[in-house]
Amino acid sequence: MAAEIDPEFAGEAIEDRFHPAPSALERGCMLVCEIAIVVMAVIVLVEIVTRNLLGFSYEISEEVGGYIICGITFLSLPVCQVYRSYHHVQLIQARLPPRWQAMSHLLFDVMNLVLCVVLVWQLARLTMLSYRSGDVAPSLLATPLWIPQAVMPIGAVAVTISLLRSAAGNLRRVVATRG
Repeated sequence: MAAEIDPEFAGEAIEDRFHPAPSALERGCMLVCEIAIVVMAVIVLVEIVTRNLLGFSYEISEEVGGYIICGITFLSLPVCQVYRSYHHVQLIQARLPPRWQAMSHLLFDVMNLVLCVVLVWQLARLTMLSYRSGDVAPSLLATPLWIPQAVMPIGAVAVTISLLRSAAGNLRRVVATRG
């Protein structure tokens, strides 16, 4: 039995035909995020057990947890892009003709691509600056800061690639709705 299209969200059915399917990049980022969540849960559980039952703390859970949250934040960006988890203004989109919907999606993708290129550039600069200066975290672990910082430009590059794929799909959609 074919699913009926809700007339209020008819534009989404058209968008589905042109939106890219998850690639190995997005699936890989999602897998890393899933593993990171499990690792963070294990670290928190070990910390709870050692503090409450054994009376001591490894004193790394906050620091490592922060690094993991930062990594999940940036590596989940391409996953959210390809699964369309970001907010869409349906109130406006539903009232636009299909061509204008496609053009607004393409414009949004292009603006995001510009932002992502600047983000990659600045995050790469930050990471290289930390690497060259030998910055370390002021903690017991004394983690070289470039290690957790390196995940940020990697995630930004990944979302840039996903946005390029999405923009290509929206460009095909603009061309298909011409005329």
